[in-house]
Amino acid sequence: MKIPSKFVCRMFAFVCFVFILCEYLIYYLVIFQCSWPVFDPLKEDSSIHLKSNYEPVKAMFLADTHLLGSRNGHWFDKLRREWQMHRAFQTAISLHKPEIIFFLGDIFDEGLWCGKDEFDYYVARFNSLFRYPESTKVYVIVGNHDIGFHYSISPYLHERFMSAFNAPPIKMASIRGNHFVLLNSMAMEGDGCFLCRQAEIKLMSIAEKLRCIQGIGKSCEAGQLRKQYSRPIILQHFPMYRDSDKNCDEPDEAPEDLKKMKFRERWECLSQDATDMLFDQLNPRAVFTGHTHHGCHTTHGVSGEIHEYTLPSFSWRNKNNPSFMLALISPNNYAVSKCYMPQESTVFFLYSISLALFVFWAARNVYLLSSRRSHSIRLFKSC
Repeated sequence: MKIPSKFVCRMFAFVCFVFILCEYLIYYLVIFQCSWPVFDPLKEDSSIHLKSNYEPVKAMFLADTHLLGSRNGHWFDKLRREWQMHRAFQTAISLHKPEIIFFLGDIFDEGLWCGKDEFDYYVARFNSLFRYPESTKVYVIVGNHDIGFHYSISPYLHERFMSAFNAPPIKMASIRGNHFVLLNSMAMEGDGCFLCRQAEIKLMSIAEKLRCIQGIGKSCEAGQLRKQYSRPIILQHFPMYRDSDKNCDEPDEAPEDLKKMKFRERWECLSQDATDMLFDQLNPRAVFTGHTHHGCHTTHGVSGEIHEYTLPSFSWRNKNNPSFMLALISPNNYAVSKCYMPQESTVFFLYSISLALFVFWAARNVYLLSSRRSHSIRLFKSC
């Protein structure tokens, strides 16, 4: 039985449409539903005197990409997850055009184990997957999978990652009166290690600089006094100290059994001492973190004036419903919106339904063709 070319073309067109929908269009359909937040005038910090009419900064935050190395994961697993992150990232850049992007650690899955050649390949893959316009500023924060937990970090691992991504233990980035303090969470141990001591000295320097900008520092340069002060925003990999995720109430929160598990200081979160020190020295207005692979919004301080946003993993390998965050930030106000990406289960469902429809449609058409052929043969014999 010869299958008509018209039928073959329709089947091929159907397969192409399903593939394009599930691997390309769905990212636009889902991420298009997210938008930049709007300032709430009631949340404006009246204590901040604006020295200029600043345009708000448009910032994008994501965490835990965990690019796979040579040890863990099948090649198809690697291909699938990296394509998902690439398409989600490029779609977000195309639709929302952030001017500053923060990667909140665990860029790589096996960074602490890989040799020089594999690390260079890691960096090349990262730059290829997460391409961005030249006008966009990108900051990468180190995570424990990139160089190891505190006890296993060597000067070589630290220097290698720092050189590749310009990620020292702590630094401050300022844009239009907004100050972002980027921290290496594993350097917040307070035990005088080669990394910790360096971070503590730099932290005190940044705290003094912020006080000078505010106009209350002890020995300040004239240029610092002319800058715009705003309460800083802390960016790091580990969450600030909290007992667990039990109070988290987000669509991408941890499963109930994980929410009840107690956090270990210096493993799942910063220590209480390190958290208190950062709050005392910097007096931040917000904190953005990752590490847990699940979303959470919590508050700190006596009156809950410091908001912390823990972002889930950006990869399907760690989360069925990954997300990222958009934030509009000015010196005296900020607003955030969470942007959800396509769920892996939704894509599998679309493929499954499409396959069932394809098989049914193909079987039906083959049956009709066969019936017509049998009918034609019977007519021919009857003649």
